[in-house]
Amino acid sequence: MQIAQYIKELAAKALAALYDIQADASQVTLNETKPEFEGDYTIVLFQYVKQARKSPEAMGQEVGAWMLANSEGNLTAFNVIKGFLNLSVAEAYWIQFLENHYQSDYGRHASNGKKVMVEYSSPNTNKPLHLGHLRNNFLGWSIAELYQWNGYDVRKTCIVNDRGVHICKSMLAWQKFGNGATPESTGMKGDHLVGDFYVQFENALRKEAAPLQEQLLAGETIATLDEATAAKATLLHQKLQDANLPAEKKAEITDELKDIARNATTLMQEVRQMLLKWEQGDAATVNIWRMMNGWVYAGFDTTYKRIGSDFQTIYYESETYLLGKQYVDEGLEKGVFYKKEDGSVWIDLTAEGLDEKLVLRKDGTSVYITQDIGLAKRKYEDYPMEQSIYVIGDEQNYHMHVLQLICKKLGMPFADGIHHLSYGMVDLPTGRMKSREGTVVDADDLCDEMEKVAAAKTEELGKVEGFTQAELQQLYHTLGLGALKFFLLRVDPKKRMVFNPEESIDFHGFTGPFVQYTFARIQSILRKTNWVQPTAATKFSASSLQPLEKQLIVLLEQFPQTLKAACDEMNPSLVANYAFNLASLYNSFYAKHSIVNAESDEARQLRLHICALTAHVIQNSMQVLGIAVPARM
Repeated sequence: MQIAQYIKELAAKALAALYDIQADASQVTLNETKPEFEGDYTIVLFQYVKQARKSPEAMGQEVGAWMLANSEGNLTAFNVIKGFLNLSVAEAYWIQFLENHYQSDYGRHASNGKKVMVEYSSPNTNKPLHLGHLRNNFLGWSIAELYQWNGYDVRKTCIVNDRGVHICKSMLAWQKFGNGATPESTGMKGDHLVGDFYVQFENALRKEAAPLQEQLLAGETIATLDEATAAKATLLHQKLQDANLPAEKKAEITDELKDIARNATTLMQEVRQMLLKWEQGDAATVNIWRMMNGWVYAGFDTTYKRIGSDFQTIYYESETYLLGKQYVDEGLEKGVFYKKEDGSVWIDLTAEGLDEKLVLRKDGTSVYITQDIGLAKRKYEDYPMEQSIYVIGDEQNYHMHVLQLICKKLGMPFADGIHHLSYGMVDLPTGRMKSREGTVVDADDLCDEMEKVAAAKTEELGKVEGFTQAELQQLYHTLGLGALKFFLLRVDPKKRMVFNPEESIDFHGFTGPFVQYTFARIQSILRKTNWVQPTAATKFSASSLQPLEKQLIVLLEQFPQTLKAACDEMNPSLVANYAFNLASLYNSFYAKHSIVNAESDEARQLRLHICALTAHVIQNSMQVLGIAVPARM
């Protein structure tokens, strides 16, 4: 048990013994004592003052005295400042902690027997992975790792969006413009080749749609539109003429008219016809689909291996898109859903503050929410888990809320365990990325760029002596990918962020390379001193610790609770911040105190022990983030 948890539980016992206040330890507010006051941890007592019928000062004195008397020597002193109870932890506790924790897997919890599924990545097979996918992959992998470190049995899964209109766009472009091109004939990775065809399609579509869009915006009709769509276009144009219409609403209507024009093109008609053929099992269409998807999967595999993403189970939309219909029938029988006159099936979620949601079209075909209900059930059947985490961008907040509500109303056993890890999008300094316009940053290209920046920075600092060329290439990969992952994970997932490659790889800032360099520095010290891993018999006297020695030990002792908090909040940025703070504090310690030439042999051994445990914790922190740490830099 960490000392913070011990103090919380002791405080709860004190409140019960002194005032008959039944407080749960988790409800006790505990902070690190501010540097200007004496103490290590501070309990905030204000929330209990009314129940105790004491002044904050008097209550602090009584609680402090009781805790000191019942702390079994773990607490040595206390002081009270305006209702804040500051407690000092015995130096013997910190020494004992250091003696007892020397294992390389320090921080890992024993198995708790609980199962968790983490779904992440979710790529489309019409383009390569890009920067947005990287934040998703790094978050998903790190969340899975956090749960594993906290004792959970974790299954990592991925749903591949391998069917639909967007996939047919690349297929049609290959037929029209490809001239039989293959990854072998072009020398391109398969996912990049298919992505290029998607962009070619969108360029051709934009060109064909432009005059049609001008017609609709001018109030003219398009001959190929059906009666209902033509009427809608006319109504939208009329609304657009309103001089009092807000600019934002005007932009929305303009986009609607442009979409109508896009869908009226012959290219989009051909795409819809191709999708229909695929759904009917047309051999020629299915063969093209299999061939091009095969190219993409080979490309994905290469990228996943490079960035360190892996999955135990991969689901494919082409195999799951028909799932869920039987649950619509069940929902109709239970009164969860209702059928409209046209035969379509809906759910009314207005009581939950939402709206009515379509779950089955009038022609009997499913919509995305129907498929997701079926897939959620399939996942639970494959791996009965207490928690099912979906790592999906925040633009899907509404959809995921609806999915959980429907599963709850259907009485599905996994519904309460559904959790949407909603994260913000990643922008570039130049603005938002757009797949249609080919302005996304490919993951492979970004990894290449990061390795080049890592090489330039390393060579600029003159840190390349004694490395073979192969070792340098591995080092640049480790630094470049580490910088990329750390930069994307150091921000709270809920926040939108801007990624800057140059800023991410600074060796002196809040970056992965700074933490990696600190680990390499410690390894160099341990090599020079021929340090040997201690055993359980290693003991140190409880003589007075130097302030920076104690600060490091205190921070090291907090590692397991940092992992727990990051897991509970599904927030890897807590670990990234912890690793950076630990590396920063270690460098202050290193600058202040000699290690190799310490004032005594005991001081030398103590500091080497602190160095070794710091290295373990840095390595474990970075492992949770999916980042390797080099032994030499």
